[in-house]
Amino acid sequence: MGEFIKLTASDGARITGYQAAPAGEAKAGVVVIQEIFGLNHHIRAVCDRFAAEGYLAVAPAMQDRWAPGFEINDYGPDNFAKAREFFGSFNPEQGLADVAAAVAVAGQAGKVGITGYCFGGMVCWRAAHAGLGLAAASGYYGGGVPNYLDLAPTIPIEMHFGDRDTGIPLEQVEQLRARYPEVPVYLYPAGHGFFNDERAASFDATSAATAWERTLRFFAQHLS
Repeated sequence: MGEFIKLTASDGARITGYQAAPAGEAKAGVVVIQEIFGLNHHIRAVCDRFAAEGYLAVAPAMQDRWAPGFEINDYGPDNFAKAREFFGSFNPEQGLADVAAAVAVAGQAGKVGITGYCFGGMVCWRAAHAGLGLAAASGYYGGGVPNYLDLAPTIPIEMHFGDRDTGIPLEQVEQLRARYPEVPVYLYPAGHGFFNDERAASFDATSAATAWERTLRFFAQHLS
């Protein structure tokens, strides 16, 4: 259903992207932002799921500027450490430029929403502040979001967290709720990474299904 494409950022950088198109005319666009594991099989599968729902889905390879082709599909502890190394090279402004390049492609289908997981959930929050031509955002267990509480969203956004996430304390989630009471913040009986069905240790099928339906309803509301 999907294919690899090239995205061009505003600073001229060329990065890889994955694009999945629906069988018929797309009703809107969705940008999907990866975890720290690259543009891997799980993220491509999420794009395919959005395409099956009628969206033109585009995922930028957020590590491509310094590690072209980076991809991890084995979630063992050694690979976790390897994936975390990229934070030392990540430039947030370049990251937003890469997101904007994906928005430009997804925008061929009309309004564009953004979703993302872990690192991608944090990028969703920053993108919702920056705007970038987006119409809505649905972020999942965004690590580091409390560091950006002063970056108020400029578009509708909802956030999803697990109440057993040892990396994102509940008090941080409550800080977010208190600062932005208009933002729907959902808690699930699950840990970090509960949406990734390829991470057996953290996947929670019930929570993932509920969050998916909420994201679809949110995008249907704001992207139509």
